[in-house]
Amino acid sequence: MTFEFTAWRKSSFSGTQTECVEVGLGADEVGVRDTKDRDGGLLAVDQQQWRAFLAAVRAERFDRA
Repeated sequence: MTFEFTAWRKSSFSGTQTECVEVGLGADEVGVRDTKDRDGGLLAVDQQQWRAFLAAVRAERFDRA
């Protein structure tokens, strides 16, 4: 399966750091890849899964105790 993503970007919180992930938008998917190894593969999830992930992050469900 081939995905085509556009508008790859990393978080503005990353500043000039290079050890980050980038997010790209597809027609129905969201792609996540390593900034240091852009050709090394990616994780693709549908937009509903991505929104659920972002909601969990914002709700601090992944914070360590």
